[in-house]
Amino acid sequence: MCDDELIPPGADLTEDQWLRADPALAEGPVGERVREMRAPRRRTVLGGVVAGAAALTVLPGGAQTPAAAASRPGKFPFPTAPNRSGEYAVLLTGDAGTGEEAQHAVAAAAREVCRAEGIGLAVGLGDNIYENGPESADDSEFRTKFEDPNSGVDMPWLMVLGNHDCSGLIPGSGGDPSRGDREVAYAQGSPRWYMPSRYYNVALPATAGSDPVVEFFALDTNPVSSYVAQLDPHYRWNGPYMRAQREWLDSALKASRARWKIVLGHHPYLNNGKHGSAGSYDGFVIGHYTSGIHLKELYEEVVCGRADLILSGHDHTLQILEPTARTGGTRQIVCGAAGKAGDGKAHFNHPSTWQNFSEHGFMVLKVSERAMTVEAYTVDVARRRARLAHRMRTATPVE
Repeated sequence: MCDDELIPPGADLTEDQWLRADPALAEGPVGERVREMRAPRRRTVLGGVVAGAAALTVLPGGAQTPAAAASRPGKFPFPTAPNRSGEYAVLLTGDAGTGEEAQHAVAAAAREVCRAEGIGLAVGLGDNIYENGPESADDSEFRTKFEDPNSGVDMPWLMVLGNHDCSGLIPGSGGDPSRGDREVAYAQGSPRWYMPSRYYNVALPATAGSDPVVEFFALDTNPVSSYVAQLDPHYRWNGPYMRAQREWLDSALKASRARWKIVLGHHPYLNNGKHGSAGSYDGFVIGHYTSGIHLKELYEEVVCGRADLILSGHDHTLQILEPTARTGGTRQIVCGAAGKAGDGKAHFNHPSTWQNFSEHGFMVLKVSERAMTVEAYTVDVARRRARLAHRMRTATPVE
C-alpha cells in the first residue's frame, strides 16, 4: 500500500466504492493522488526505449529460454557458468522503485557486493515504479526509478509485478492489473529489465542435455491480493488469467528438473511485518480480495513442499523465516527494503532464522549442486555501505 497504510473500510469494494464509503479518504492525500492521476500526465518519453504498440500484447506465461533473450543485441547476458566460487550468485531486491536517495544508496552498496561476489543475475520483487506504476511503456520513470539507480549493476533483472505497479485510481491498490502490460513491453528495449510475460520461469544454466542447478518461477500475485475488487472479469480471483497462471505454475514445478526451485511473488505467504500473511493481510479475513485468501490457497496447494524458497517483497523489511510443517519445508523470505524501511517492530511471530524491521537492505542468493546460501545485508544509507548481517545455508532441497 501507500505510506499512509490506508485500508479499505470493507472487503470486495471497487475503488470508487472505497472512496465513496470514506469521504475523509477521498478528500485527503489519497484523493489528491487520485486527482493527480486523472490529470494529463507530463512525464517525458525515454529516448531509445520505445516498445511499440505490438509489444503491449501480454505474452502467455510459460517456459522461457534465457539464452534466447540474452542473444538479443543490447541485452545483458544471463550467466552460462558458475562464478569463481562455483556458484550462481543472485542479487535480491524488493520495493525499490522510489527514485529517492535510499534506493540509490542501496543500489550503490549492492553494486560493490556484486563486484566482489561475482554476481551475474538480479531479482526485483515488485513495486518497481512507485507510487502509481508506469503510465506507458516508455515512461521516464523507468529511467529515474530503475535504470539510473542501478547503473553499474549490469546484468539481467528478473522482475515481478507489485501492487504499486498495478495501481488503479488509488495508488498501490492493485486495482488495474492490466497496467502490468507496460512493464512487459518495457522489457523489449531495456538491457536489464527481464519480464517476457506477466509470469514466467527461467532456469540456469540453460544448457541442453543437463539438468539446471536452479529454476525461478516468477508470479503475478496482484489479482488475488489487491486492496479492491477486480472489475475486469479476466483478472478476477477465479477468472481465466488466474486459472491459467495456476495451471502453468503447477505444470512448471512438476516438470522442473532443477536441484533448487525458487518462487518469486511480490506478496508473501508468511510475514512478520505489519502487512501480515496471505489470508489475513492487514487484518482482513473476509472476501475474495484484500486478505489474499486465494493467494494463500495457491501457495499452500501448489508451492509449499515443492519449492525451496518463496521470495517476496511488499513488506518493507528483511526476513528469513524458518521452514515448518505448515510450509512443507518451503522457506519464506521477505526482502522488501531496497527503497523503503519498516516500522522497527515485529507484528507477528512466525519462526524466523533472522529478521530486521528497521533498516534498508538487500540479500544475495548463492546456489550450487552442493548447497544453497542466503546472505542478508543491511545498508547504511548515509555512507552507502553494506554490512553482512546474516548467512543461512542448506544442503538439502525440499524434494
